[in-house]
Amino acid sequence: MTTFLKTLTLNLFLVCALANPALSAEMTSKAKQAIVIDDLTGQVLFEKNADERMPTSSMSKTMTIYAVFEALKDGKITLEDTFLVSEKAWKKGGSKMFVEVDKRVKIEDLIRGVIIQSGNDATIVLAEGLAGDESYFAEAITAKAHELGMTNTNFKNASGWPDPDHYSTARDLATLAHNIIHNFPEHYHYFSEKEFSYNEINQRNRNPLIYRDIGADGLKTGHTEVGGYGLIGSGVQDDRRVNIVINGLPDESGRAQESARLLEWGLRRFEHKTFFNAGDVVAQAAVVFGQDKTVDLHVNEDAIAAIPKMAIRDVQAQAIVNEPITAPITQGQELGSLHILIDDKIAMQYPLYAAQDVKEKGFIGKTLEKIPYLFQQKQAQ
Repeated sequence: MTTFLKTLTLNLFLVCALANPALSAEMTSKAKQAIVIDDLTGQVLFEKNADERMPTSSMSKTMTIYAVFEALKDGKITLEDTFLVSEKAWKKGGSKMFVEVDKRVKIEDLIRGVIIQSGNDATIVLAEGLAGDESYFAEAITAKAHELGMTNTNFKNASGWPDPDHYSTARDLATLAHNIIHNFPEHYHYFSEKEFSYNEINQRNRNPLIYRDIGADGLKTGHTEVGGYGLIGSGVQDDRRVNIVINGLPDESGRAQESARLLEWGLRRFEHKTFFNAGDVVAQAAVVFGQDKTVDLHVNEDAIAAIPKMAIRDVQAQAIVNEPITAPITQGQELGSLHILIDDKIAMQYPLYAAQDVKEKGFIGKTLEKIPYLFQQKQAQ
């Protein structure tokens, strides 16, 4: 029996006043690599060279902080515990927290020293405190990154110190931002703190976004000569969060302007639309050899997409099913997918599942159902 792909276009609408060009044409970026992602859905709103390997400079420290937050959550350490400052950490160049060799520093201070002050010294203290050696720590956070889905990432150190084998991508760093925000909400507030004093030295957070009134609350900047100026950012407006990553800007001013522009665009340009609620029947598919001729297909989660505001768009939802489907069918069996399209491009996909069991017909019923198909095949010969 020949099967075919069925596309069912569902009744949807999007209404507004002005027509705009396609999304890919309306946004550009001066960054060498960039990505803008709707946090709730994971929908990519804009990307440029998002899978291109790039030096990540101090943005790498966000992965070190992820490991620290995970150790806190697992009860392996507490915020009041202290780690010893090694000579290696104390001597490290670049941005510093100004910890003192052979002194013990509270973990919470080290967290602030990394996030707010971008201290390379504090980062090494944390890495050595957790793993005993920075190189072992780099291996551990690389494995954790891959576990999170950051498959195009490799760390050779904890701080992002230049190394040709130390790299990530804009997409991978956006994945890291999403996981930090959602896995450790109790600690995320450190990223929006604007200053921290240690050893009577006060330093301001290097993230330019948190000083603007645009809803930004994280995450981390980075800069090296080879990588340029970069930033992992996140912000919320009207209960909707957007995450961005940019890299390869020529200076701090360019980074500040470009990151704010992309974050505001992602927050203000789009709104969430729920097409179906979890459990809603989306379509019916034909069934062969079943006691029922059709099976209902539903979504197990809310089917949501970020839709452009103030634009007339060709927005469709399509149920894609390889039918007819052969019985028996078990409730919850995945049978197709729901595609939400904007201007004929897939914005989001959601699996479609059988809403009920469909039992198989008996031998006689199946034989009778086969007869028309056998007759058609004979005529075709």
